[in-house]
Amino acid sequence: MLDKLFFYLDFPFVRYAIIVGTLISLCSSLLGVTLVLKRYSYIGDGLSHVAFGALAIAAVLKVTNNMLIILPVTIVVAILLLCGGKDARIKGDAAIAMVSAGALAIGYLLMNIFSSSANIAGDVCTTLFGSMSILTLKPTDVYLCVTLSAIVLVTFVLFYHKIFAITFDENFARATGVNVNFFNLLIAIIIAAIIVLAMNLVGALLVSALVVFPALSAMRVFKSFFTVTVAAATISVICSLTGIIAAILAGTPVGSTIVAADIVAFLICFIASTLRNRRM
Repeated sequence: MLDKLFFYLDFPFVRYAIIVGTLISLCSSLLGVTLVLKRYSYIGDGLSHVAFGALAIAAVLKVTNNMLIILPVTIVVAILLLCGGKDARIKGDAAIAMVSAGALAIGYLLMNIFSSSANIAGDVCTTLFGSMSILTLKPTDVYLCVTLSAIVLVTFVLFYHKIFAITFDENFARATGVNVNFFNLLIAIIIAAIIVLAMNLVGALLVSALVVFPALSAMRVFKSFFTVTVAAATISVICSLTGIIAAILAGTPVGSTIVAADIVAFLICFIASTLRNRRM
């Protein structure tokens, strides 16, 4: 098995997949802790459905670079959901559920009405559940992911204390002089960009797993915001690497294999937490 793994690692596209998968998992887990604590854990799923709808629109318009439509649309919706939550007539989870179902339905409808492919079911399944498209990445895709990951990491480190403050109490953060609206806007833009990139890794329906599972796993074992964030990032990276390598060796879908690894990690953390509580 090791010989087979080293054989595949000689190919650039495999190395690209591992780099991109690791970086996307790292970034999504960092923001995932904040989103889970702010009760927006379902937003990853909602935004991925929005990206699916935007992808269908780009296909109908025959746009060569579909990122020109997918990314702006997803960012705008993320801003509306994250920044307009308290003042909106339709609150939090209801707004996400409405946008999620609506975008998914519209995307599938457009792909059926204006499809230029003979295999609609295959195209939809590939987009929703992911495929081996992560193994067809170009160097430009890798550079884009590395750049975005660097921006996310630098932003998180520089504004760690402010992100911590708005995560737990926005009113207190505002009273201490933190520009809450700006940081909510920043989080919305970053999470939207990560969701769009992650669609190539795990598919639209499985994106939220990258956001939610590592954070929930870490919360079962650790208590402080810092340790949970570090543990979530570590768990996410390990699961991503394990999933990608297992998928390459076994020929299974990359996205589903990564999510399966996240589930195993959560079960391990759950069992460890249960045993620790019983000893106490």
